[in-house]
Amino acid sequence: MAISGRAGAGLRGRDRECELLDRMLARVRTGQSSALVLRGEPGAGKTALLDYVRERASGCRLAHVVGVESEMELAFAGLHQLCAPMLDRLDRLPEPQRDALRVAFGLHEGGVPDRFMVGLAVLTLLSEAAAERPLVCLVDDAQWLDRASVQAMSFAARRLLAEPVAVVFAVREPNDDHDLADLPELSVNGLGSADAAQLLASVMHGRLDEQVRDRIIAETRGNPLALLELPRVFTPAELAGGFGLPNPGPVSGCLEQCFTRRIRAVPGDTQRLLLTAAADPSGDAGLLWRAVAGLGLSAAAAGPAEAAGLIEIGGRVRFRHPLVRSVVYRTASPDERQRVHRALGEATDPEVDPDRRAWHRARAARGSDEVVAGELERSADRAHCRGGIAAAAAFLAKATELTPDPARRGARALAAAQQKLDAGAPDASLGLLAIAEAAPLDELQHARADLLRAEIALAVNRGRDAPPLLLRAAERLEPLDVALSRETYLEALEAAIFTGRVGNCNEALRATEAARRAPQRPIDLLLDGLAARFTDGFASGVPTLQRAVRAFRRSGTAGTDDARWIGLACRVATDLGDDEAWRELAARGLRRARDTGALTTLATALSYRAGEHVHAGELDVASEMLDEADAIAQTSGNAPHRYAEMTLAATRGREAQALELIETSTRDADARGEGRAITMADYATAVLDNGLGKYETAAAAAERACRNDQLSVYWWALGELVEAGVRSGRREVAEDAFRRLHERTRACGTNWASGIEARSLALLSTGEEAEKLYREAVERLARSRAAVHLARTHLLHGEWLRRENRRLEAREQLRTAHEMFGRIGTEAFAERARRELLATGETVHRATPQTLVVLTAQEAQIARLARDGHTNPEIGAQLFLSPRTVEWHLRKVFTKLAIGSRRELRRVLSSAALADSRT
Repeated sequence: MAISGRAGAGLRGRDRECELLDRMLARVRTGQSSALVLRGEPGAGKTALLDYVRERASGCRLAHVVGVESEMELAFAGLHQLCAPMLDRLDRLPEPQRDALRVAFGLHEGGVPDRFMVGLAVLTLLSEAAAERPLVCLVDDAQWLDRASVQAMSFAARRLLAEPVAVVFAVREPNDDHDLADLPELSVNGLGSADAAQLLASVMHGRLDEQVRDRIIAETRGNPLALLELPRVFTPAELAGGFGLPNPGPVSGCLEQCFTRRIRAVPGDTQRLLLTAAADPSGDAGLLWRAVAGLGLSAAAAGPAEAAGLIEIGGRVRFRHPLVRSVVYRTASPDERQRVHRALGEATDPEVDPDRRAWHRARAARGSDEVVAGELERSADRAHCRGGIAAAAAFLAKATELTPDPARRGARALAAAQQKLDAGAPDASLGLLAIAEAAPLDELQHARADLLRAEIALAVNRGRDAPPLLLRAAERLEPLDVALSRETYLEALEAAIFTGRVGNCNEALRATEAARRAPQRPIDLLLDGLAARFTDGFASGVPTLQRAVRAFRRSGTAGTDDARWIGLACRVATDLGDDEAWRELAARGLRRARDTGALTTLATALSYRAGEHVHAGELDVASEMLDEADAIAQTSGNAPHRYAEMTLAATRGREAQALELIETSTRDADARGEGRAITMADYATAVLDNGLGKYETAAAAAERACRNDQLSVYWWALGELVEAGVRSGRREVAEDAFRRLHERTRACGTNWASGIEARSLALLSTGEEAEKLYREAVERLARSRAAVHLARTHLLHGEWLRRENRRLEAREQLRTAHEMFGRIGTEAFAERARRELLATGETVHRATPQTLVVLTAQEAQIARLARDGHTNPEIGAQLFLSPRTVEWHLRKVFTKLAIGSRRELRRVLSSAALADSRT
């Protein structure tokens, strides 16, 4: 790699990487955005490649960020590094974005900023900064960025498109952070033997024994920095004779040894200055000099470090390589670290940055310190406003470490553990919970600890382990907090629902029988209704559950205690066939999850909302939400939500993709003991096979899905079983399924439920009665949000009419179905409708890019919003895009639709058939 500290001074063996980076810079100069993640082990040359980009980016504006391990839990610290030079453009941002960024950076008081609004603000700010000349953002050591910052940066990087902005991240491997996982990547590996030998020879001033050379190259695996640094720690005699070489081991360990020797070669005062700079990742030279003065050091102490090429101090502080900063900090003694953190805390203005000051003071504390712990606890509230739950959890966790009083330490640990779980960090939550349980907790705290342990099991596994833990917690809470006890019984019941047929039904019965008391809040109604449903039968629970759903819809304030139960209320609404309540509650739950920044809740809320979009025939929107939910689940380490994803795949009708997802989800759910997911997989298989016309396998899958009375999916599967049973000639099976379906839909009385009932009975009827029922089903479903079921009903009606030899009437129904399926994107059902139309004698071609106007999902969504009168900034805010990218998409839409203005969109979109071009 680089032979000296100068960028681009000789990137040996990196022709391929440099060529790719040159192409990236060429694109950004032509107005195209680009994002790239460089991944490699320490010393592989990631920083050298960033320096290469910096050197080659002539004519571009540069922004530089370096992640620092000591500030990983300070929310938005890294993002502030990126955006600080651009804050003069803050006033150009839309007000909600501007306010979110100001709160995140502590420039303004306010509630917790929406994480996605912060990401959109960063996107807009980068776009504004690139308006005059291309912008290149270099992010080194991204694995040490705080979580909030890397999420906001990756959010913006994914949505860059029509802006002259390039973002390059460098990430140390191995690394288990998935926030950058879906961005383009470049693996930076060791050099080949020939290049490694030449690089090693370039820094050798004497003879090198060939065996020693080969051993060095083998031990370093061609790692460039190791090749450059290892020879510096051995004498020419040692290298020539092969003595004194380190044993084979991780490259990072070799490099740390090299840098440690070089650091210890400079004077003691210089070492302390280096440590002070390493402990403050802000790069603020003024703060460094104030802290250095507080330590009694002179500015001259920097000279030997600069001469040794370890650090550069100008307007900003920059280490020669991020690994130098890491080694300086890691190899210092605890006493030395405490001393410099104390100096940095004293040098930090308590009025300007009280939270950073508290953080440094915490790092400087010797043992327990209630004063500093109190400061951290107060900072947690401010951190929650700036960075959400994760930031608050970081301060509370540190406060726990410093709390001298055992009882207070237990209370803080318990609070921090809850925040860590809500932030999507269950492992950290378990560690804090262990600290809490070792403290002298009171009975209520012990019960809350039991509850938290159960909630961790539910979040991580969502399998058979959670229900008994939740029941134990609920029973322990009964004499202490009746309201919380009932909530915990409800959570136990929810967990038992997840386990489905794999779980122990006695646990569900215990939860329902133990919880019939206390005042009638929405969650109390929900619990009582579910208790009645599972113990006395579906119809018995309907009145109370309908009251519960209405109560949840009325309790619209974000601060109510019922917010955490919106997901379960959504499932109850679908069980009742109330798709309007489903839509409203799912949308509200998603807004609240985004507002709080609770990743665990957000992934669940996205899944519920996506499921409603599938039901309404909005498959592209559902797909985008499920991608986001999957990324969050991977990031937090929680079990993924596959319910809506399986339904989406089955509804689309792409057989190979759907079957692969269903099989994988079934296998994973079986290992976890998540019976509901297995039932949903059977239901999805039934939908897929009914669309493909494979009615026997559809009937078998639907029968499996109907074996257990799962919320919502049970009556959905019964509807599939009626259709598959009739079409496969198993009339008795279909009639039995209809009897069970009728018991449910009659009790619900909604348009959705009644429409499915009428359609199912029509399949079993003949003559005028069938005709009447099909028309009733269409009328009912047209008044609901069940767009997919409405199209399927037109298809079934058309199929019946054709078999009745009423071909002209059949064509009308089948054309309607075919057009609806084409708009929605349900390929298997669309093909089934096409075949039926062909059987009536009408010529119908498969949907192809030649027969449909092909807009991507995002283009179609932008076109619809523009048609409805939204401006580019408004569209960007809704879809998390920059206005420039919205404009770029609209130009492509105008070209594809052969129009010239937004005014023509209403006419074109009302008549054009739009196809999703994704495969």
